[in-house]
Amino acid sequence: MNYSTPFYSDNELRVRIQENYLIDEDIAVENLLAHFSEQSSQLNINIKNTAIELVETIRKTDQKLAGIDSFLKEYKLSSEEGIALMCLAEALLRIPDADSSDSLIKDKLKDKDWASHIGKSDSLFVNASSWGLLLTGKFVGLNKNVNDNPKDYISKLVTKTGEPVLRKAMMTAMQIMGKQFVLAESIEDGVKESNTKNLRKYLYSYDMLGEAARTAKDADNYFNAYMHAIHVIGKSTVKDNPFDSAGISIKLSALHPRYEFNQEKRVMSELLPLIIELCEAAVKYNIGLTIDAEESERLEPSLTILESLCREPKLKDWNGLGFVVQAYQKRAPAVLDWIESLAQKHKRRIMIRLVKGAYWDSEIKKAQTEGLSDYPVYTQKFTTDVAYLRCVDKLLSNQQVFYPLFATHNAHTVAYVLNKAPTDATYEFQCLHGMGEVLYDQIVRKYKKPVRIYAPVGEHKDLLAYLVRRLLENGANNSFVNRLVDKSLSIDVLIENPITKLADTKHKRHPNILKPAAMFDDRVNSSGLNLADARDIENLYQYMRVNESASWDLANASGASFKIQNPATADVIGSYNSYTPSEIESAILSAQLAFVEWDSKGGKARAEILEKAAELYEDNRSELIQICMLEAGKTILDADSEVREAVDFLRYYAQQAIQHFETKTVLPGPTGEKNEYYMAGRGIFVCISPWNFPLAIFTGQLSAALAAGNCVLAKPAEQTPIIATKAVELLYEAGVPTNVLQLLLGSGAEVGGALTEHPDISGVTFTGSTATAKRILQNVISGDGPIIPFIAETGGLNAMIADSSTLIEQLVDDCVSSAFQSAGQRCSA
Repeated sequence: MNYSTPFYSDNELRVRIQENYLIDEDIAVENLLAHFSEQSSQLNINIKNTAIELVETIRKTDQKLAGIDSFLKEYKLSSEEGIALMCLAEALLRIPDADSSDSLIKDKLKDKDWASHIGKSDSLFVNASSWGLLLTGKFVGLNKNVNDNPKDYISKLVTKTGEPVLRKAMMTAMQIMGKQFVLAESIEDGVKESNTKNLRKYLYSYDMLGEAARTAKDADNYFNAYMHAIHVIGKSTVKDNPFDSAGISIKLSALHPRYEFNQEKRVMSELLPLIIELCEAAVKYNIGLTIDAEESERLEPSLTILESLCREPKLKDWNGLGFVVQAYQKRAPAVLDWIESLAQKHKRRIMIRLVKGAYWDSEIKKAQTEGLSDYPVYTQKFTTDVAYLRCVDKLLSNQQVFYPLFATHNAHTVAYVLNKAPTDATYEFQCLHGMGEVLYDQIVRKYKKPVRIYAPVGEHKDLLAYLVRRLLENGANNSFVNRLVDKSLSIDVLIENPITKLADTKHKRHPNILKPAAMFDDRVNSSGLNLADARDIENLYQYMRVNESASWDLANASGASFKIQNPATADVIGSYNSYTPSEIESAILSAQLAFVEWDSKGGKARAEILEKAAELYEDNRSELIQICMLEAGKTILDADSEVREAVDFLRYYAQQAIQHFETKTVLPGPTGEKNEYYMAGRGIFVCISPWNFPLAIFTGQLSAALAAGNCVLAKPAEQTPIIATKAVELLYEAGVPTNVLQLLLGSGAEVGGALTEHPDISGVTFTGSTATAKRILQNVISGDGPIIPFIAETGGLNAMIADSSTLIEQLVDDCVSSAFQSAGQRCSA
């Protein structure tokens, strides 16, 4: 195996970035506040006065809100109508068939109060949209009497959704909505639009609409679109300075389908040459090319690519190289420190677009599902605002290496920049197309500062992911864009100093967003490796290098000997002996003798043992991962997930043991009376687990049985006895008696058959094929003893239903990155 850690660097500043990846938020906040501890009160007054002036001008001006600003004001995401519109816009444009479109419209528009929005906005666009959503009687042939109560339109409407005119009206409405976010559908039209008379005051950075590539063909299409756009932009540019010219933003994940942390070799050998080629084209026209920010796990590859571009001789004298930094990531200041050092080393001035970040929701959820130690982002909105200001100070402190591009729609943030920047500083502001224009018109006219619009270009059918991020980002209740024109909010509240707010707040992290480990009320969430952190990977690889040649010979029985092979390489990694019939009988007798004492321990005592086992699993994570990889052919990702699922099982059933086996349970008697019982175990359970989840399902079966007070005879798959042996050793170390839990190795036909047909067995759990389950069932019901529980999970089939409204990229991700990616399963379409 190749134990080379992806994107590993011992550079002190790169290490500092890694150290701040998941730094405890309380510590990160302390670091932020320490920076502002000596900020002068006069500066704060100046910033406040500027912010007040900006907001007052916006509120006093006769200029109407731009389309999407007014739309978000009227249809807030806190309203049912706002949510319905987002869901509708999210899917309608890509549905190819009429029936699905009709069903979606019917589902999202019914029972919503569209009438209440009519006439509430100063925007013709919003009022027209509201009327269109209401769809008056003449659109659908309603009776004129309905006009007496406009709210009745919707109830009539949903019975008539098959009419083509309705579908056409809604498609048109969604396209109008998309137009507010997308500058044009082609780069030629985008350049033409930006050069119209009313837009000449702004600079532009064009973004070719689309998300990450899933195939090589996708990547080729994106590369060609970027290259074509560079030529179109370059030929239309009259300036010869990238700071004064239009530019382009590129998404690295769009240029390669495997732009991932663990694919360093392919990223650097296949993707980097493509980026250099695009940069060379930008150099030809001396325009700017900015690398967009993406999810947190892609930052390290992006930094390595930036470093390669900085030392590329072909790009030596070009100042158009740009990079996006997300202030909501706790490592942002460390990233800027590293870029500053990089630029100094290569004598460059790098354009840095500073954003707050657009993946907050997914970053939080991902950290929870992966059991990370903390979040890569701040959990409080105002903390992100403070972090942004901290980065502003870094960018303004070294004009030799940084050309700052401040992307924000927040008046206080703008005021901060205007007051902190030295008089001779060169920088620009940036805003999103269709948003914040009422704010930035002032910046251009009064403050004479350059403003660049980040302008998506592309077909409306590709709008989805960008649209959702923008709606979530700017339609949220705490969004400045959303609150700006809400005159019920005082200006003081609107332009509140986030530094003061952060310093005064009791909760430095959001009180309702606990650390991933604490997300469950009744148990600790399992911890996981951060597989986008070189330090975590390097620590794992150090263990694996030392134990690479380990061999496991499991001589705990006297039957036939079998070799254990790595399914990926066919290398022999150990051997084991099968249990003989007499050894099986001895194991059953031993378990019978142990049952009463184990059952009488009670749920709490058994729970403590299972909790201890969970800790030991996590302490021995590296060994468990390596065995899963060698014995079951799993990837690091799947092996780590296997350990985490096993730990979750142990902790979950520990809680179940306390809940059901420590206190009395009230059950109704035959005549209705209430009787109290202490629930008890049944006796001996046989647990038969599969090869494709050799630790998780193995542990889940036996931990449930142990928690309930049963003794367990565990029969793992004959292909994966090593991981089962290690798991049992850890359970013994945690306190499970050796005669309460016994591991019986061997074939399913011989050992499994002997166990499941034995009259002294009290229950069977099995995961595997349906055919094997049927054979076990026959064994269970044909014996001389009583009928016993048989718990089976069979077939190995998962169903996924995807209709024409499905986002193809998401569908592919759900299939490829499901729990079955290395478990011998197939995805059929």
